[in-house]
Amino acid sequence: MKQFLSVKDATNIDAMIAKGIEYKSNPLKDKNLGAGKRIGLLFMNPSMRTRMSSQIAARNLGMEAFVLNMGTEGWALEFADGAVMNGTTVEHIKDAAPILAGFFDVIALRTFPKLQNRAEDESDVAIKALIKHSGVPVVSLESSTRHPLQSLADLITIKENFKPTATKKRPKVVLTWAPHIKPIPHCVANSFAEWVNAWGEADFVITNPEGYDLSKEYTGKAPVTHNQKEALDGADFVYVKNWSTYGTGGEDYGRILAPHPEWMLMQNSFSSPDTKVMHCLPLRRNVEMSDEVLDSPRSLLTTMGKNRIWSAQAVLSEILKNG
Repeated sequence: MKQFLSVKDATNIDAMIAKGIEYKSNPLKDKNLGAGKRIGLLFMNPSMRTRMSSQIAARNLGMEAFVLNMGTEGWALEFADGAVMNGTTVEHIKDAAPILAGFFDVIALRTFPKLQNRAEDESDVAIKALIKHSGVPVVSLESSTRHPLQSLADLITIKENFKPTATKKRPKVVLTWAPHIKPIPHCVANSFAEWVNAWGEADFVITNPEGYDLSKEYTGKAPVTHNQKEALDGADFVYVKNWSTYGTGGEDYGRILAPHPEWMLMQNSFSSPDTKVMHCLPLRRNVEMSDEVLDSPRSLLTTMGKNRIWSAQAVLSEILKNG
């Protein structure tokens, strides 16, 4: 693995899941793998779990981790080719990236979409420019389109918590839209759908209100229904996440069409007492999910957050060994 931007960089998903679980049981088994190596973690947006888990994972492997908040601790970066920099950006990635590559053996970047122009967001210009101009392995800590470290942690969580039986060999996994007070990026939902599809070890269903269908690029052949109750019936795992409109054209991209409060997950949303709920966090309580669900044994949210260390450690170890 020379970079980690999406599921396409994980040649063996089951092996990556197994590696994450192995690190969870023995975090320091490869404590000298990254000795003498440095990773730069560049954040253009807020973060708690991604920031902390990445630092811990790097240090478990013996790496030094350095965090830089771009725009506050570092200069605001420009990524566009041919940009006339007479606005708010101060330093071009063409100038910054080669120097960062001299500082670090691996560079990781977190950035969000603007949700104003679909083509611009889907171009993922920031992380692609970093790869082009740095020449060192690059890890996505979330981009304009995907959040692969979160998705790997999600699959680790599902693998740990599903026990096959004689009558049920595969889990039913549902990705459900949830209400929110503002337009939210598609990254987590895109990535989760892409990873579950590529994994191929679950019966996967997506449910959302009309007008909120995700791009087929990520959902693939997974069935999509606008009937949440029908989708949740018999589910083993329900991944709850809001996303704004994807749309068929630029004019209906990144919007809230209607609040749909009836899509909030409550205890009576589930047909089975054994259904587990998942969410990447942070989460708006009693908007996306009710307190009664979040504070119940159904919730895997704490486990998922902790598993972010092991997904990051599995990825970094692959890059250190093979990058």
